[in-house]
Amino acid sequence: MNSHASLNDWLNRWADAPATWYLKRLSANDTQATNAHQAGPYIPKELIFRIFPELQAPDKENPRCEFVLNVESHDQSCKATAIWYNNRLRGKTRDETRITNLGGRASVLLDPESTGALTVFLFVRGEGQGETTAHVWVSRSPEEEDEIELRFGPVEPGETVIWPQIVPARRERRDCFLAKHEIPAFWLGRFPSGEEILQKALELKPERNAPVDKRLLERRACEFQIFRSLEEIIELPRVRQGFGSIDDFLSHAQTVLQRRKARAGRSLELHLRHILQEEGFREGVDFVHGTESDPGSRKTPDFLFPSREAYLDPSFPPHRLRMLAVKTTCKDRWRQILNEADRIPIKHLLTLQEGVSEPQFREMKQAGVRLVVPQPLHVKFPKALREELISLGAFLRQVQALREA
Repeated sequence: MNSHASLNDWLNRWADAPATWYLKRLSANDTQATNAHQAGPYIPKELIFRIFPELQAPDKENPRCEFVLNVESHDQSCKATAIWYNNRLRGKTRDETRITNLGGRASVLLDPESTGALTVFLFVRGEGQGETTAHVWVSRSPEEEDEIELRFGPVEPGETVIWPQIVPARRERRDCFLAKHEIPAFWLGRFPSGEEILQKALELKPERNAPVDKRLLERRACEFQIFRSLEEIIELPRVRQGFGSIDDFLSHAQTVLQRRKARAGRSLELHLRHILQEEGFREGVDFVHGTESDPGSRKTPDFLFPSREAYLDPSFPPHRLRMLAVKTTCKDRWRQILNEADRIPIKHLLTLQEGVSEPQFREMKQAGVRLVVPQPLHVKFPKALREELISLGAFLRQVQALREA
């Protein structure tokens, strides 16, 4: 049985189970990539307290409970522990919930090579008050990730999907969630484009004097919050009305999922394009976006510096050319950029993935790929790699220096 069919079978088998689904991309702190003492997947407190209510015991120090965890993508099983590290209540620093006792690096969940992998946790409680078991699938290929996101929508680094959803705590107004009266009237009749939502995020988070790395992350988080508030206000009433047929329901669900996927696929590129313009880079002169580099090749690097004309000019020095690919996650997908922009041997890749393993990083470097990672995310990478990461600000300074040389 091939891996794609196996995943389909697994998802179909559990589709109707009375269970709680939790999807995330494993970070370097989840696996043992950073050698952190808290190795083990992070689970939000509100979720783990729903699954294991006995853990919500602030009078106990670090309450915990055991349960069976089966990683069915890799045929692994163990008696795992759900734990609330609550010593902040006792004057220390930790206040988080994780799954531990997974068996060390023999577990795919703790394998540094799993960093960035899209992972599905399915928590099923036995009949009555029976013991909860966890069924887990760790994606083994980009195709499996695509299949999962086709069903659940995009899952980006640092974001999670929980189903059934947990009603969020009351939001403070400092975020970018919009109330209905704050939404332009014409948006209510036509869901806005990605560019329109981005412009609203720029309105709420102008911050032109902030460092570009911070600006990118905060604006992108703001744009995502705007998008989700629009879904709640525009789509939720339609869902509550109900549907006349299963086909109508499926058609509407597919529209919502495709819209989410389109936003996730373009968001980072659009934000970066605006930041380049804010930083004085002229489109068509100092950079081009999404343009075929080599005639007839269908090779379209996300960003090419300084211009396509310079790239095609054989007298223009190759060492003054740069390309920047943009991928929110890079695990297994970084190889897709290797055949882009043939004249440029070193390929720069902007990613928001929260860490990679040291072997994978070395493989990227050997292949000529250099990671560009917003500065605030550097701490999520293994210490041995942090000095080799390039911040977005540093990359832009490098390109600017080449432009002025």
